Amino acid sequence: MANLASTYRKQGRWDAAEELEVQVMETRKMKLGADHPDTLSSMNNLAFTWKEKGRDAEAISLMRECVQLRQRILGVDHPHSISSSKALAKWKTG
Repeated sequence: MANLASTYRKQGRWDAAEELEVQVMETRKMKLGADHPDTLSSMNNLAFTWKEKGRDAEAISLMRECVQLRQRILGVDHPHSISSSKALAKWKTG
């Protein structure tokens, strides 16, 4: 489902992508746990989709949570932590 959501994102089909991304994130939280790297990737993806849909406050809030978890679990120097941090900083200033 995550791959299909990614395809929808690339096609600009934001509603379809969002629907799947929410399902993927919730399923991963239940099956893998909220701190699992795959769950964090799902959070990151959903935040980007919300941003594209103009849901800026929700996107920033979710990305903030994602950054905090990624930094704690993966470390501040991990590429995924850095990528999410940069996106969050850009969104907060833009």
